[in-house]
Amino acid sequence: MMNTEFWGVVFMFVLTVLVAIPLGKYIARVYAGERTFLDGIMGPLERGMFKLSGIDGNKEMTWKEHLVALLTINAVWFFLGMLIFMNQGILPLNPDGNPSMSPDLAFNTTISFLVNCNLQHYSGESGLSYLGQFYLMFLQFVSAAVGLAAAVVLFRAFREKTTDQLGNFYTYFLKSSTRILMPICLVIASILIFQGTPMTFEGKDTMINVQGDTVEVSRGPAAAFIAIKHLGTNGGGFYGVNSIHPLENPTYLTNVTEMFAQMVIPLAMVFAMGIFIRRRKLSLVIFSVMTIGFLALAIPNVLMESAGSPTIAQLGVNQDLGAMEGKEVRLGAAASGYWSIVTTVISTGSINAMQDSSMPLSGMNELLAMMINCFYGGCGVGILNFFIFIVLTVFISGLMVGRTPEFLGKKVEAREMKIAMIVALIHPFLILVGTALASAFPTIGAATTNDPGFHGFSEMLYEYTSAAANNGSGFEGLGDNTLWWNISTGFVLLFGRFIPIIGPVAIAGIMGSKRFIPESAGTLKTDTFTFGFMVLAVILIVAALSFFPALTLGPIAEYFSIR
Repeated sequence: MMNTEFWGVVFMFVLTVLVAIPLGKYIARVYAGERTFLDGIMGPLERGMFKLSGIDGNKEMTWKEHLVALLTINAVWFFLGMLIFMNQGILPLNPDGNPSMSPDLAFNTTISFLVNCNLQHYSGESGLSYLGQFYLMFLQFVSAAVGLAAAVVLFRAFREKTTDQLGNFYTYFLKSSTRILMPICLVIASILIFQGTPMTFEGKDTMINVQGDTVEVSRGPAAAFIAIKHLGTNGGGFYGVNSIHPLENPTYLTNVTEMFAQMVIPLAMVFAMGIFIRRRKLSLVIFSVMTIGFLALAIPNVLMESAGSPTIAQLGVNQDLGAMEGKEVRLGAAASGYWSIVTTVISTGSINAMQDSSMPLSGMNELLAMMINCFYGGCGVGILNFFIFIVLTVFISGLMVGRTPEFLGKKVEAREMKIAMIVALIHPFLILVGTALASAFPTIGAATTNDPGFHGFSEMLYEYTSAAANNGSGFEGLGDNTLWWNISTGFVLLFGRFIPIIGPVAIAGIMGSKRFIPESAGTLKTDTFTFGFMVLAVILIVAALSFFPALTLGPIAEYFSIR
């Protein structure tokens, strides 16, 4: 049986890679303005929306204009979300009579979905009306599209030899939604519906379970929500327990579908980059580095969760099915262990098993995936995060071998390095400072944990790591719906989302306007596997220096305490 589960995991990964390659080619054609099979359907729709809004989709923008448009439109979505969530109790589409949110919870929820994180401090089906769920579904589309549009700005900067005209943000944003997200979501939602996921506006239904008890079961437009939550690497659960819920993830087929959905666009964007900037070998190097990092985290988790708990083994209990605490028998330990890394590497944050019940070192790997935050990553932002490490590696490698730091014909100078260092350091700063403050004041931190020991520290560390990485999953022993957690993680969410977008876009814009320098014998080649190894080394060194002390206080200490 375990062999069958392992082959199922292999199948999911191979399937995703095989689809990501042609999808990457399609995405590159979409953003390059080339003809695609959806032109006849989406072209008139897009032109109509531009005409209705009065926006000129053909106007070229500089990197600064891109960022102004990006931040302005996100500010509008934030205020609209606050208005809806604080008043959903009196607004329509609320058949179950769910109450309005408190200001601090509405603040956290709005920001969380706005920044593609979906850190949920409320219980899905009982915390939101259908109107609220629909607005979150809207944010799941647009937040993913924003990340993709930002990545295309980087692509454009390196496609031309010298330019400060980087396309139009609104065109990239709209095409991301109409040409990429919506068509694939229709396919995914259809599979979910045929497998038993609800898609209705009706309220709760009365059912009799296998024990003969009468229960009230929430329904709603779940299939559409779940499709974009995974494809857009969002992760919020329509139901409180996310993809553990039997209506959100009914079968092994839906589990494969949802796993595929959250991985396919981040992988495809790597291939799209190489095709778009005409550097396919570079994209292969980037994909290889990301895949090595991903497998180094995923394989141990699959093995550790399949092996079972050493504490239970000491009791003489048979664990042929693996460590099944917090897992679903219909999915199995191997698939759950694989999902735990997919969801943290991709920054989706959805769950098909309780992360809080993971083996200690599995939990460490989940934390590491978010702390590193650049192995595949979320829609668009994974490429942006990886680009920062490329810039750092180019500079360090150039110093080591005595060559001028250059990337794709553009010099990497002091200005770009300062921005890259700020982006690289803000991530550990947000995580470690937030965790330190929560630990220093027990009444707001430790008192909300489920465990006062090492695991309790891991719960707090995980919460801030998840927020800073725009992930949204959690060690759910933490009682996080408090004023402290709602406000503090809300600010971590904001900085953790927009600084890693602003920084790479600024660097790309600055470098794109520089004079192109043809490659020579003195140029450091960045499309070789030697350079890829250097990038991986820099990533691991930065992660180790930043996070190893914190990990020793949490999951590593917990591991040795149960041996």
